[in-house]
Amino acid sequence: MGDRDLPSMHATTIVTIRKGNKVVIAGDGQVSLGQTIIKGNARKVRPLGNGSVISGFAGATADAFTLFERLESKLEQYPDQLMRACVEMAKDWRTDRYLRRLEAMMLVADKNTTLCLTGNGDVLEPEDGIMAIGSGGNYALAAALALADSDLDAEQMAKKAMKIAASICVYTNEHFVLEQLDAE
Repeated sequence: MGDRDLPSMHATTIVTIRKGNKVVIAGDGQVSLGQTIIKGNARKVRPLGNGSVISGFAGATADAFTLFERLESKLEQYPDQLMRACVEMAKDWRTDRYLRRLEAMMLVADKNTTLCLTGNGDVLEPEDGIMAIGSGGNYALAAALALADSDLDAEQMAKKAMKIAASICVYTNEHFVLEQLDAE
């Protein structure tokens, strides 16, 4: 049985919402291997850069931790320059033989900027302050976009969008972790 024949880890819904004076990243806690739930309370959202950046990942867990560490070092190298740190990390991710094999995506935000990072070298900024990734990402994105004009704040929108995604995506549960920052 080769590596390609092994069941792959699935699970994750990560959503970020920038609204009013807050930016939020929320994620679920479910990790699945094939048709089995391995863990229900994984922490896929965390602060970085001495708390000045929040991030969430979708994809292989070990790969995501490698990317968190790499981004952390880029943030140390380029303090208070999230865009620059992310572009430099994306360059490394795209060109480094080891990093190129990593299978994950990340959402990151600071007080000014929200970005999605991929292994293809993408550093994408949302047009409307809302992005989502992972198996339930499209459900959370659609829900958040539908709630954008409501009176809900960023945290309330994120929780509601995650709850909707969890009700649709079998790889998403309702054990949410949420990090937020004051936005400018």
